[in-house]
Amino acid sequence: MLGVITVQSFSKNAFSAYHLYMLRTIAVYAAIALENADSFNKLTLTVDSLQQTQKQLIESEKMASLGELTAGIAHEIQNPLNFVNNFSEVNTELIEEMQQEIDKGNFAGAKEISNDIKENEKKINHHGKRAGDIVKGMLQHSRNSSAAAKELTDINKLADEYLRLAYHGLRAKDKSFNATMKTDFDQHIGNINIIPQDIGRVILNLITNAFYVVDEKKKSGIMSYEPTVFVSTKKVNNTIEISVKDNGNGIPQKVMDKIFQPFYTTKPTGKGTGLGLSLSYDIIKAHGGEIKVENKEQEGAAFIIILPV
Repeated sequence: MLGVITVQSFSKNAFSAYHLYMLRTIAVYAAIALENADSFNKLTLTVDSLQQTQKQLIESEKMASLGELTAGIAHEIQNPLNFVNNFSEVNTELIEEMQQEIDKGNFAGAKEISNDIKENEKKINHHGKRAGDIVKGMLQHSRNSSAAAKELTDINKLADEYLRLAYHGLRAKDKSFNATMKTDFDQHIGNINIIPQDIGRVILNLITNAFYVVDEKKKSGIMSYEPTVFVSTKKVNNTIEISVKDNGNGIPQKVMDKIFQPFYTTKPTGKGTGLGLSLSYDIIKAHGGEIKVENKEQEGAAFIIILPV
């Protein structure tokens, strides 16, 4: 950037050496001010670009986790749909039988069959709602969380659902994958006020990571090893704790301080973005909570989400 300062006078010898010194000083400060303004504009553009990139990365991570869920969702939704189909077929047969009993004048027998039909209808309704809940959960997961509001949520149901979806999603991608799932849910917690798709995303990330590490340990060839992921909840004073524990190899002490840093990952290229734990940390902080890590090398790790109630 170039600039010019001119000073004019109609009198000869109007400017002294002091005036020249002042002019130079003003020019220097003006140049610094202009350079700072230009740097500020460039910095603003850079920050805007970085924020846009950050949004794109967050969306990419969100869609990646949704992709991991897809196979699990397909498996989970198939079960209730099978029940709906089966009970519908049974009811079709029962309606025919009931009609036959009515034609015979056996109204007592027809009434008994009608009771069976009612019971089956209740089961159809139950499993239909179950399929609807799974679809609703998928839609919530893909929704823009910045516009989402907190709502009373059954945290036990949320954790259990994401545990099964993660497991079946991994099984669908790799038939050799297998792990034992254990749960211990505190039934006295009740519903808590959270953004369910955000907390669900955190739980999914922690469970998926846990399945990954136990599977890696299993592949190392330890014959007696049984890969296990344990998910539990409990109320502690005015907080709710959600724990995801594995019996993998634990986290090396040298990387413990880095695991929540953006883009840091111990997984091979293509296996992870390094954003999962970082985003999880931010989500829990936004809920006024925290994530703790309990770790024993060669024995496993536990990630504990602590949320206020």
